[in-house]
Amino acid sequence: MMRYASIPPIAALFLVGFVSGCAPRFGRPGALLERRGDEIVVCGQFIHSGAPVVLWIDPGGYDAYRAERHFEPDQLLPSNPVSDSPVRYGSYRRHLPKPVADFVKERGWSLPLLADWVQQFVIHYDVCGTSRRCFQVLQDQRGLSVHFMLDLDGTIYQTLDLKERAWHAGIANDRSVGIEIANIGAYPDMETLDQWYARDADGRMHVTLPASLLPSGIRTPNFVARPARDEVIRGRIQGRDLFQYDLTDEQYESLILLTATLTRVLPRIRLDYPRDRHGELLTTVMDPEALREYSGLLGHWHVSKNKIDPGPAFDWERLLRGVRAVRR
Repeated sequence: MMRYASIPPIAALFLVGFVSGCAPRFGRPGALLERRGDEIVVCGQFIHSGAPVVLWIDPGGYDAYRAERHFEPDQLLPSNPVSDSPVRYGSYRRHLPKPVADFVKERGWSLPLLADWVQQFVIHYDVCGTSRRCFQVLQDQRGLSVHFMLDLDGTIYQTLDLKERAWHAGIANDRSVGIEIANIGAYPDMETLDQWYARDADGRMHVTLPASLLPSGIRTPNFVARPARDEVIRGRIQGRDLFQYDLTDEQYESLILLTATLTRVLPRIRLDYPRDRHGELLTTVMDPEALREYSGLLGHWHVSKNKIDPGPAFDWERLLRGVRAVRR
């Protein structure tokens, strides 16, 4: 008679299932676990977002874990000057209380533990125009990383599990999740924007990608990227007058769903943005002490005084209204 006592518990469960003629309670070995294509990954768990998501493990995904260049896979990334390593992310988040750091080093992150620590969602524009080009610049050239990229057609790319410390926002990296949104950015004049945007015969504005960015990597066939507001937006960030075209409606729709997901899974990310003493959007860098205490949504300009993204066209109120509607 076969003795189950010498078999590991999980293996014994499967074996008992086959002997009794019943399927194991974890599913049949070799059966495909179906995914919907909207999952993000947090501490190894798949979590539905409702938005189109391509993971780093999916075909066509962007993998920030790899040590090789994405676009030149036969070459290693240049070593980081501090660590002498090609790795472009942190294996665990810094400045944790010692008991938490010891636990994470030994056992890894649990979702409840990460939810207690990660309290900020930092929003960037990529100044690259497409997510494909953004990953090439971040990973292959600059030695940086970010958890999410959001392409012109609303496709979200996740490059790292949210438990990792991505290198995207300086002092905010320890407590934040970051996203790079495909948008060429904001400028003090229209010279650059006039190269990236043009009007149709009917007067509607659309993005015009330069030949150097082709193939674009945009997954929606024949997609025409149009700013959500047809006119250029003028605003003041960090004391500078800037011009910018808005994100696409598709980008807002996906960002709303992703933000709703993050604020539910990581509830210490409050659904709000930094405000001045009048309750209006803060358009300058935050005081370092205030930033350390802050929980919620952030622009990159709130973290670093030399940054202006996600720019004056970014519609913070549209994002908040959309998330509230999703969460009803």
